[in-house]
Parts: sequence; structure tokens; C-alpha cells
Amino acid sequence: MVQEVNKQFIQKVDGFTVIGIAGNGKEGIELVRELKPELVIIDIYMPNQDGLETLKQIRSEGHSVDVIAITAARDMETVRRVLQNGAFDYIMKPFKFERLQQSLKNYLLYHSQLKEKEKLTQKDVDTMLLNNKFKKKPENPELPKGLNQVTLDKIIRFLQNQKEPISAEEVAEGIGIARVTARRYLDYLAKIKKVSIHVQYGSIGRPVNRYMFHSD
Repeated sequence: MVQEVNKQFIQKVDGFTVIGIAGNGKEGIELVRELKPELVIIDIYMPNQDGLETLKQIRSEGHSVDVIAITAARDMETVRRVLQNGAFDYIMKPFKFERLQQSLKNYLLYHSQLKEKEKLTQKDVDTMLLNNKFKKKPENPELPKGLNQVTLDKIIRFLQNQKEPISAEEVAEGIGIARVTARRYLDYLAKIKKVSIHVQYGSIGRPVNRYMFHSD
């Protein structure tokens, strides 16, 4: 079921066609050898051979294929090892279609730029690697004093999974932080236009601000 959902997600993005699906890492390697795809979407938790070993084997066999990891693995060591083995992007579950769509669009732009030029200048390389022009830009490069990236990332992931606007109190309960702390982060996200504020008026008491995350 998950494979089918991911397949439908991918095929909704112009420029991409799914040419093979593997149920585990060993099958994946066989399909890479046989089909020679340009891009592989890989999970870390797979039977018979996990995604990290599969990625390492792809690299050791010298296959000219790029990889995007989509996985529930959140520990720093796994992320580091996946990126060290050349993954183009790392998407954490659960995720929304828009996150995968952006990753695929970034990859398409990156791939087209490489095909356009036979030789790259230092400026071209700097643009791709140092400025991350083709990869997802950091959400918040500079945080105000008193805010930290770990907590902010938790709040963003929590908001991304909400289908309706929610209050600061609901965010605080969902993350496990104080309401006043949640409000500070939400006010910051509103300031940088990462969340929209919806005012809810009740019959009694003050109106309540409810927050909805948006990626644009």
C-alpha cells in the first residue's frame, strides 16, 4: 500500500515515471542493474537488506544513479551515513506530497543544469553545493535569541501533519512544551511567513489565534 501511494505521488510530478518497484534491498539492487534508472527512491527499513546497505552497494558497484531517501529513521548517525553515501535528499516520514514534490523538482532542476553544460565553472559548483540552489533551503538560517532549531523543527513537523489550524495550546500539548514557549515559536514562524494565523471567535472570552503551516 505504501509503495502504491509513493508511486502515485511520484507520477503526479511532471518529468518522472516509475519504471520499477522493489520489495526489499536485494530486489532493488537487481532492478538498478537491470533497468539503470536515473533516480532511486529508497527506504532505510527494508527486509533482506536495509536501505543503507543497499545504498552502499549501489555506490560500490559504481551505478550512475541518484538516490532520495524516504524513511522513518531520525537518528543523527543514520542521516549522516545516508548523506555520506551520496543521497540527494532525505525525507522523513510522515511527509506530505508537497515535500516529495519539492524534492523531485529540485532534482529535476539540478539534473537539467548538469546536462546543459559539458564543463562546470567554480561558480557553477558553488551555486549547486555551497548555496544549495537546487536543494531545499534551510527553513530558518538565523534564529532569534532564546529559540533553538531542534524545538523549531519539532513544531514545524507537528504543524505539517495538521489538516486544520490549531492553537498554541494544542501545539504545546502535542510537542510537550509550555504554551508560552510554543507561542514564541509560532509568532516567529508567522513573522517569517511560514504559518498563517486564523482568528477563531467564540461566544465567550477572547478570540483564539489558530496556526496553519504553509511551505510557500
